[in-house]
Amino acid sequence: MKVLLPVFYLPPVSWFSVFLQKDADVSLEIYENFPKQTYRTRANIYGANGKLSLIIPVSHSGTRVLKDIEICSRENWRQLHWKSIRTAYQTSPYFEYYENQLEEIYSFKTNNLIEFNLNALRIIQQILKSDKSFNFTLTYNKEPAALNYREAFSAKSVSAEDLEPYFQSFSDRHGFLPDLSVLDLICNKGPETLTYIKNIKSQSI
Repeated sequence: MKVLLPVFYLPPVSWFSVFLQKDADVSLEIYENFPKQTYRTRANIYGANGKLSLIIPVSHSGTRVLKDIEICSRENWRQLHWKSIRTAYQTSPYFEYYENQLEEIYSFKTNNLIEFNLNALRIIQQILKSDKSFNFTLTYNKEPAALNYREAFSAKSVSAEDLEPYFQSFSDRHGFLPDLSVLDLICNKGPETLTYIKNIKSQSI
């Protein structure tokens, strides 16, 4: 089954439930026009005060094609994002097991948004011990033959996925926050992350 997915920054759990579908032949969209305020530059984690959005700043050079979008290097966002992640998850059950790998995400040197996001995906797949393969679009197709998930995940609203609650570091303060970045799942459920995702994947396709 052919599936078309957007390239996200530390994608939410619902994205992975589609990506890891066993029979999904995944293509990642790199030729779309860059849409603002989406998971392409944003990841939601669970901070002490509730949901916290980490946003990658991008340069406004005039280009609109996603594969050409450049990250703004003037801001110290890498250090700020990593500090926020450490603060949010340092007391979670599994953060210390994955800390070194996760820190590698922010030491990767590139100004290209797609390259940065794909490297982060590579590291997450290593943590999940997933060898899921994928390819890339060669052009933009307004009406693709594949199942189109380019606009299926909203960074502004709660996911429609029926996700089973799991322990989160600050859930005693703010309750369960569904469909955060997969980092939240990794830090709180560790080696059970892949099993959790597989249990919800059948609802996505």
